[in-house]
Amino acid sequence: MIKNWLVIFCLLLCAYMASGQAQVLDRIVAVVEEDVILERELNNEVGAIVSKLRSNNVTMPPEYVLRKQVLERMVVDKLQRQLAAKSGVQVSDEMLSASVADIASRNGLSVESFRNELTKQGMDYKAFEDNLRNEIIINQLRGREIGSRVKVTDAEVLHYMETQSKAGQSNSQYHLGHILIAVSEAASASAIQKAKDKADQVIAELRGGKDFKQVAVSVSDDDNALKGGDLGWRSIGQIPSLFTEVVTTMNQGDVSEAIRSPSGFHIIKMLETEGAGQHIVTKTKVRHILIKTNELVDDAEAQKRLIALRERINDGDDFANLARAHSDDKGSAINGGSLDWVGPGALVPPFEEAMNKLAINEISQPVQTQFGWHMIQVLGRENQDNSEQFKKDKIREEIRKRKIEEETELWLRRLRDEAFVEIDLDRL
Repeated sequence: MIKNWLVIFCLLLCAYMASGQAQVLDRIVAVVEEDVILERELNNEVGAIVSKLRSNNVTMPPEYVLRKQVLERMVVDKLQRQLAAKSGVQVSDEMLSASVADIASRNGLSVESFRNELTKQGMDYKAFEDNLRNEIIINQLRGREIGSRVKVTDAEVLHYMETQSKAGQSNSQYHLGHILIAVSEAASASAIQKAKDKADQVIAELRGGKDFKQVAVSVSDDDNALKGGDLGWRSIGQIPSLFTEVVTTMNQGDVSEAIRSPSGFHIIKMLETEGAGQHIVTKTKVRHILIKTNELVDDAEAQKRLIALRERINDGDDFANLARAHSDDKGSAINGGSLDWVGPGALVPPFEEAMNKLAINEISQPVQTQFGWHMIQVLGRENQDNSEQFKKDKIREEIRKRKIEEETELWLRRLRDEAFVEIDLDRL
């Protein structure tokens, strides 16, 4: 204990002397290992919490209770950051910038607009970044300390499914897209027919593969048009009765016929389904040739080699034979470059994005991933009912989340109990 206080005293004394002038030292409210929490920091955090509680119309606890709760959270937070630093957990500026961009995007804003919005709300952007960096560090630490240890067995999944077997159809959820081609109440027969023709054209384009969100933004007269026509997840009881009969017969990816109402013609797309209904996934049969980069083969050389191989295939050479002879992915090369049938998320995003844009038997231009440069060919696509596996995966994730919550609570309590923490109750 003496050692801890000595270190802290030296730190504060150095700060005081470096200021070049006499001033009242910030009071210490807690010692956490070889670090401290200052009264100013506690006051700032309490102020932020009070503001948040008031905005949510939450009744305030007594001030002493609130300060004690906030300080305890700050102690545990500091202990986690100390452990993260000792464990080498870091967040680069690039990772932080990417996280900020993701948050801004999910709020429909650019980074600059998001920053301006925070400023309007009275939030300091630097403080926001510091809090976000701290949150990422702690999440990474918990993933290393807890997440890697949590396992879910097949027996646990099966037991859960047995106990939930009575849930049935009531659990079905539908993620719907909606486009409205509006018709006025006083529309003439020719105007109604014109709207119907437009709806039929839109349906044909969607079934031909055109992006639903893009079409909705362009042509829909519905209030959700600028959201890409996304109605979100809804149970059958939350779906307008006009659509229920159609929705319950649709599979994932289906686009309905035009549905007439007094408002006009409605087009529904089944974006996703969950629960008792089907869960359809598109699987792709694909093969590739990989050229890795190294000190002898740079990006330009890798692309050059793949382009030459592509020309040979177009001239009649066999893709599989060239893959066996030239691909640096030895696992697939022995099978002529085949990755067999793959589902969504099985491959790295740049590869999957390029693959999904290819027609059957089409060969891509060189595509870069973290593994090197690829030439990709799609050999087939098919929709498969993945309902049973999808249900198991969802249950497995639910069990895993519950276990992580339980383990986190125990881990944090152990971390707190084993640490040197001294709180000055008089400062509360």
